[in-house]
Amino acid sequence: MWAGHAPLLQAFAVILGTFVLEDATTVGTAMAVQDGRLAMATALVALYAGIVLGDLGLYGIGRLAASVPWALRLIPAPRAAQGRVWLEQHVFRTVFVARFMPGVRLPTYTACGFLRASLARFALAAVGATLIWTSLLFGVSLRVGALLMNHLGVWRWAGAAGFCLAIVLAGRYSARVVAGRE
Repeated sequence: MWAGHAPLLQAFAVILGTFVLEDATTVGTAMAVQDGRLAMATALVALYAGIVLGDLGLYGIGRLAASVPWALRLIPAPRAAQGRVWLEQHVFRTVFVARFMPGVRLPTYTACGFLRASLARFALAAVGATLIWTSLLFGVSLRVGALLMNHLGVWRWAGAAGFCLAIVLAGRYSARVVAGRE
């Protein structure tokens, strides 16, 4: 890790990583903790902070897009009003489902901003979902990291990449299954 042993730089690196690939950063951070290169507290605080900041950023991008005239024309006003009403009742469920399904966060969270879902409710849901999902993924990654380190040695990072790929593929598969039901 380029941040060496400076906890603030390590935290900054993790936060930046979450802006690119949240789940892969979570797995890689757990591996770094397992390897003894990163403190558990630094890892978790940085992961939670980076992911929630990223979620709020996506919401903000959607909110900004809603102020651009040509973007407003993409969704007819009556349809946007319907979406707004629906989101008022389902923002928690929507954010939680999106958090647990890799690949749908960007469109879902920007749509929440675009349709002006309550920022307070969105933020509360994002924090709650992040605490649950990230803790689960981090815990599983610690266990997998221990197995990879014990059995793969220098090849453990290739195993971690395979684990990340499995997470992405599982998310895409579950998204297809859910989409097929609707």
